[in-house]
Amino acid sequence: MTEWFLFLPQVRLEVGDIVDRAQVAEASGFDGVAFIDHLEAPGATHQGIWEAMTIATWVAARTERLRIGHLVLCDAFRHPAVLAKQAVTLSAASDGRFELGLGSGSWPQEFTRFGIDGGDDAAVRVDRFERNLALLRDHWSTDGVRAQLPPPRHDIPLVIGGTGRRTMGLVRRYADWWNIPSHRLDRLPELLPTIGRARASLQQMVGFVGRDADPAAVTARSTRLFGHLGSGLVCGDAAELVDHFAGLVAQGIERFYVWFSDSAAPQTISEFAETVMKTAQKGTI
Repeated sequence: MTEWFLFLPQVRLEVGDIVDRAQVAEASGFDGVAFIDHLEAPGATHQGIWEAMTIATWVAARTERLRIGHLVLCDAFRHPAVLAKQAVTLSAASDGRFELGLGSGSWPQEFTRFGIDGGDDAAVRVDRFERNLALLRDHWSTDGVRAQLPPPRHDIPLVIGGTGRRTMGLVRRYADWWNIPSHRLDRLPELLPTIGRARASLQQMVGFVGRDADPAAVTARSTRLFGHLGSGLVCGDAAELVDHFAGLVAQGIERFYVWFSDSAAPQTISEFAETVMKTAQKGTI
């Protein structure tokens, strides 16, 4: 069955607004919510951004069913022993609802600004990522010199995104979910057979034309903000979006991280769930 996550960057929103949107998503039938992980808002460094693990913990404490995660945490921001402990703690506190999305970093400028090594060298970042994934496995083991107590009480699904050769190798070795960047969908037929036991997900920016919305206005605003994403942006009403997502499911996508172009207004969340997601639940998608 198709899974639906609300993708909710913690930028331009107060903490209370983020909780409100997560609660609306939960009440509307979304399966989960995912945040971003940056020390500054990418491309908008004049705007504030809330810390990723703290936001996830706060939202987990104020929801009951939603799975909680990120697209994705930057492994360089946290020592792997600390990240392992954080993940186990949040997983236990949320009764197994935490998923660990992890990557090597996508915004080199913040590495430089905040004095984090390796930001300008992709190979160095992937080397560190590979090493840290192995360390996480050691920390979560039940024996060995690096094993931590307590061990995980629940499975902690691992989400890895990207399409690079080395990244795909890490997907096969470690991931429960592989998130393909929306602008690389042309590579889905080539890469999907190579992901091993992982399942495929997609982050999709959506300009949702609701019942009372002006289609031209929604499309213009969404394109102005996110047109640079190319195929990563889709605009349309409920019927058009049902067709769009059905086509992606037919290609092998099993989960969508839906990123609404209006900062996920509560009415948008609930109407999308009512008109698009419930069609999926009835078997159309």
